[in-house]
Amino acid sequence: MQFGAYMFSTDYSMPPDELARLLEDRGFESMWVPEHTHIPASRQTPFPGGAELPKMYWHTYDPFVALTAAAVATTTLKLGTGISLVIERDPIILAKEVASVDMISGGRFIFGIGGGWNAEEMANHGTRYRSRWRLLRERILAMKEIWTQDEAEFHGEFVDFDKLWSYPKPVQKPHPPIIMGGDGPTTFDRVIEFCDGWMPIGGRAAQGPSLPEKIALLKRQAEEAGRDPASISITTFGTRPDPDVIQRMEAAGVDRVIFSLPSEEKDTVLPLIDECAKLIS
Repeated sequence: MQFGAYMFSTDYSMPPDELARLLEDRGFESMWVPEHTHIPASRQTPFPGGAELPKMYWHTYDPFVALTAAAVATTTLKLGTGISLVIERDPIILAKEVASVDMISGGRFIFGIGGGWNAEEMANHGTRYRSRWRLLRERILAMKEIWTQDEAEFHGEFVDFDKLWSYPKPVQKPHPPIIMGGDGPTTFDRVIEFCDGWMPIGGRAAQGPSLPEKIALLKRQAEEAGRDPASISITTFGTRPDPDVIQRMEAAGVDRVIFSLPSEEKDTVLPLIDECAKLIS
């Protein structure tokens, strides 16, 4: 099993390059950063966490800038978006950002994606909440064309462009691994069709026997669709650094767990990193 950590990398927390060095030095496999372009001040959409929305949600760095800083400060640490809001980004620009970070890092980028929860946020980008999953699907399929074809073109309901040239291409072939976040009724359909892994929220997935059952269901569904179940990785996001939890995750077939770190300065974060590092064998 692999171990990673994520932080809302903000303008008031420790810098992403410093965090990356600390994680790599302590044997972590990966570092992840979330994304919110902004938070509408109306605050109409309820926060899924149930409480008041923490300020880190509207103080985040752009994830690709933060991960580039982490890339140049490290040599082996993998760098992931957890998650990138594909529904808020132009696919031609996003394809170049992904390929650029993968190139600069020497092929260490992991593309965690999702549809988001804040309806007003995505509306400011021209995205309708009800059609966000169809939009995400087309943008991912279009980006795959850009990453893999010398002359890419795509014609869909939401994404439409004639032949174009776009470089660099990703170092990883055919492209960096695409990991789908979320745990909805149709999440597995998206994972099987155009992703390389599934990333549920660890704290929620760890409750009861649901995680092993869901992983087994995903594997069966993949096999029925003609896809090798072994080609789909399982990553749990925000897993508690508890040996018993980790043991259950591993027994369930989880390939990677990602611990949560607060958006704070080094003096606060470092002891938590060291505590998580004790679980890395």
